[in-house]
Amino acid sequence: MKIGLTTTIPVEAILAAGHEPVDLNNIFITDAEPDRLVARAETDGYPRTACAWIKGIYSAALKHGIETIIAVTQGDCAQTHAMIETLSEAGTRIIPFAYPYDRDEELLRAQIQRICDHLRVTWEEAEHQRERLRPIRMKVAELDRLTWRDGLVSGLENHYYQICCSDFHGDPERFEAELGRFLSRARGRVPARSAVRLGVAGVPTIYSDLYDFVEGLDARVVLNETQRQFTMVPSINCDLLEQYRRYTYPYQLSGRVKDLREQIELRQIDGLVHYTQAFCFRQIQDLLMKRHLDVPVLSLEGENPGPLDARTRLRLEAFVETLVARKRH
Repeated sequence: MKIGLTTTIPVEAILAAGHEPVDLNNIFITDAEPDRLVARAETDGYPRTACAWIKGIYSAALKHGIETIIAVTQGDCAQTHAMIETLSEAGTRIIPFAYPYDRDEELLRAQIQRICDHLRVTWEEAEHQRERLRPIRMKVAELDRLTWRDGLVSGLENHYYQICCSDFHGDPERFEAELGRFLSRARGRVPARSAVRLGVAGVPTIYSDLYDFVEGLDARVVLNETQRQFTMVPSINCDLLEQYRRYTYPYQLSGRVKDLREQIELRQIDGLVHYTQAFCFRQIQDLLMKRHLDVPVLSLEGENPGPLDARTRLRLEAFVETLVARKRH
């Protein structure tokens, strides 16, 4: 059975149950016509000011006939609550999952156990899947090093393989084989060098050409903040509970800022692009991001799937030019 995810959750439980995890965000944004999925939700009554990701995953779930969804009701988009009500009315089985805001160990354990109980697997079986996924996550960690340390992997490639770790394409072995072939090719490349090293923070962008455009400006994306967290590589040596306690995305911004500061220093990042989605509460966090990071931060906002608009292109060009001039002086 295919089980949809509204964002990264303990996928180990789904795999332990023998089911196929499907990240609804991924099948929405990789659809041949993602804008039509947004339009379908609006036709069904969703307001224009609702998050496009929410509208997209709603329509993607219906289009692909996803009958069961594990929905994150705390620690992700606040609009998920209303979205799962509309899907539930359409006959979709909803399994709620909540990340405790303060990373409380017992509350998180209870939430993971609840998923295991719903799927009729034991905690030990889920732990076994964590060990099964560990070699794959190690290969993704190598891919990340090839990105920021060796200049052999582009920012877009880094984004793609890291974001796939939310569901491993529903088939970890097949994904590992694809990843292995890519790594073999990447190791034989000539290292790329750019004047500016950038990080991209925030939710994965809805723009289709952000990475290609930025890396055409003598800049290189060497960090994808949230996608890296999806891989669980920062907590790869932890048990299942601690792995999801150390995962920064669903919790307070302070944990994300700490992680970003460390990665900015390690990867020698010159500037950060902080992407937020239109009509999202995370836009409010942008002021704290700028206040607590020691590199220039460009705030970008996107609304619907598609290429960068002219104004955003100009802002990115000006940002990179400013960073180049800053390094020269």
